[in-house]
Amino acid sequence: MNVLVTGAAGFIGFHVSKYLMSRGDTVVGIDNINDYYDPNIKLSRLDMLKEFDGFKFIKLDLADKEGMEKLFAEHKFDAVINLAAQAGVRYSLENPHAYMDSNIIGFLNILEGVRHNNINHLVYASSSSVYGANTLQPFSEHHNIDHPVSLYAASKKANELMAHSYSHLYGMKTTGLRFFTVYGPWGRPDMALFLFAKGIIEDQPINIFNNGNMIRDFTYIDDIVEGIVRVMDNPPEGNPDWNGDKPDPATSYTNYRVFNIGNNSPVKLMEFVEAIENAVGKKAIKNFMPMQAGDVPSTCADVSELENAVGFKPNTSIQTGINNFIEWYRAYFKV
Repeated sequence: MNVLVTGAAGFIGFHVSKYLMSRGDTVVGIDNINDYYDPNIKLSRLDMLKEFDGFKFIKLDLADKEGMEKLFAEHKFDAVINLAAQAGVRYSLENPHAYMDSNIIGFLNILEGVRHNNINHLVYASSSSVYGANTLQPFSEHHNIDHPVSLYAASKKANELMAHSYSHLYGMKTTGLRFFTVYGPWGRPDMALFLFAKGIIEDQPINIFNNGNMIRDFTYIDDIVEGIVRVMDNPPEGNPDWNGDKPDPATSYTNYRVFNIGNNSPVKLMEFVEAIENAVGKKAIKNFMPMQAGDVPSTCADVSELENAVGFKPNTSIQTGINNFIEWYRAYFKV
């Protein structure tokens, strides 16, 4: 297939692009290479992708309406995987407009491109953050998600709502994927694993929020990629049992689905730190901090719907995943 991957220079987009080309698909990757975090790691990821014959890169911002229209007109895509977004819960407190430009305007341009070019399937990144103030765990796609606690989360829920409206109006096949705390080699420098590893290796204090009383369903990148590609290969159909008197948020009468992709095995933050210490071979200097605005204390994914639909659920252990990350980190930064 010929697949458009947005955010191709990003953490997940890079790995997805590589996987698709390794199985014989061609990929057109777009990214705006912004400076939300060090662009050098994005450029390094792109250098690796450019080694594949099946890869074409175009520097482009999702919010560029004319540029996006030209992109879709010039390339006949079979599927679109939209991973480009302004990420980060805490950054949404500082720069809210960035989230509207990328996550709302940009996503609208994706929907319009898919609509006008008869593309078979749109797979797009949502987030576990959409569960917001919900406390019943594990989080299920069948739960109501009307109480986001950050603008980032609200923008991701908006993506799901926008996708549903396009599936209803135009019969488009759309699938949203709620990622749970993705980590692994080539990860984002603003994420906890990267920050903790850097601090421990350099003998610098690491900030541990909510005094360490956090639980996260950390999900290894290879499991995320496997889930994305399997979902892409299985476009959704309408649910014949969907009932408007008791509307199920996870499915619809139209060609629309949302899935969790999480490890379904939540880890306490202090156990996560200990696993990094084990991999590095050194103890952390810990700076305990209060809970940050927009954060939630705990996440855990119910992945039974994903497993039922595509026969897969994430299963990489936290120590295995962290060991792989530390090995990459030491090689990349030569430390």
